[in-house]
Amino acid sequence: MSNTVTVRLPEDLARWLRDHARRMGLPAGRIIRDELERARSGTHPEKRFLRLAGVIEGPPDLSQRKGFSSK
Repeated sequence: MSNTVTVRLPEDLARWLRDHARRMGLPAGRIIRDELERARSGTHPEKRFLRLAGVIEGPPDLSQRKGFSSK
């Protein structure tokens, strides 16, 4: 590794990173690198729901369902 990046974290995020690293038994830098790799590959946990986009079938407007019609 030849590049160093300095990041300023708010106290609550720094505390979470420190606690998470301690629980996992990993250095904080390793956790950060893993998360950056995950973000780069597009498999970041926050976007898991997007794999379902376009898969669900049904009326495009829920008001078309029986009992929800405004007619």
